[in-house]
Amino acid sequence: MIAYVFPGQGAQFVGMGKDLYDNDAQARELFEQANDILGFRITDLMHAGTDEDLRQTKVTQPAIFIHSVLLAKSLGSEFRPDMVAGHSLGEFSALVAAGAMSFADGLKLVSARAQAMQRACELKPSTMAAVLALPDEKVEEICAEVPGVVVCANYNCPGQLVISGEIEAIDAACEKLLAAGAKRALKLKVGGAFHSPCMEPARAELAEAIAATEIHTPVCPVFQNVDALPHTDPAEIKANLIAQLTAPVRWTQTVRNMIAAGATEFVELGPGKVLQGLVAKIDRSVAVSGKQ
Repeated sequence: MIAYVFPGQGAQFVGMGKDLYDNDAQARELFEQANDILGFRITDLMHAGTDEDLRQTKVTQPAIFIHSVLLAKSLGSEFRPDMVAGHSLGEFSALVAAGAMSFADGLKLVSARAQAMQRACELKPSTMAAVLALPDEKVEEICAEVPGVVVCANYNCPGQLVISGEIEAIDAACEKLLAAGAKRALKLKVGGAFHSPCMEPARAELAEAIAATEIHTPVCPVFQNVDALPHTDPAEIKANLIAQLTAPVRWTQTVRNMIAAGATEFVELGPGKVLQGLVAKIDRSVAVSGKQ
C-alpha cells in the first residue's frame, strides 16, 4: 500500500514549482489562481525570489502548500493513495490532495493560518529548540519540570524531538536536557513557539475560518497530526485541524500507525526530502521516495 506524505515549513527553496508552471497547463492555471487568491504574485517569489522572500511566513506556508498540491495533481491518474498524511502545514496539502478540500479553500486556510501564526508570534517572544538523542519520555519529563510554557511540539523520529515555548523556559529546558545526556539541545531560527499553548490566539482566530470551510469525505484515510490516527469524517477532520496549532505533531506515531495499517511505500510530494529521511529513521523496512 502506498502512503503519500507532504512536508511542512522549512522545506522551501528558490525555483520551487517552476518546472510545473512551465510545462503543465493545469498547474499554470492553478498558480495564477493562487496569485489572485493571495493578492500578490507568489509565483514570482517561488520561482525567482530570494531565500529571504521565501522565509516570510505569509509566503513560506502558501508556497509549500501550492507546490505540494500541484505535484500531486501533476501525477494525474497515477495518484492513487491508500492513505495520506502531512507534517504540520503539510496536513492541509494532504487533505486537498485527498479531495477533502478544494485547492482554493485549502489555500485560503493556509494563508489565514500563516498570518494568524505570525500575529501570535508578535504577541509574546517565544521559540523552539531541537533535541537529539534522548528518549521521548525523558524530554517530556524535563519539560514538565521547567517553570513557564515549554512542551514537546514535534515528535519527528526516535531521538529527534522539537520543544516549543517561552524563551526563558526553552533556555532552562535546554540546560537540563544537555545535563541529562542530550547530544544537542539547540534553539531554532523560527518566529515563535509553534504547536504550543503560545499559539492559542492563532488557534482561536483560525477556528472560525476552518468551521466555515466545506470539508468533504477524502478518497482515503488522512492520518492527522494531533492523534496520529486515520480520519475520513469531515467533522473529525475539522476538529483536529483546529486543535493542530496548539497540539504536538506526532509524526513518529503517525508513520508507525500507517505502517501498521499496511503502508509499505512512502512517497513524499513537495519541496525537500525531510520526510523521506524521517520515515527511514522510524522504520527502515519500508520503501521511501519523493517528487519535488
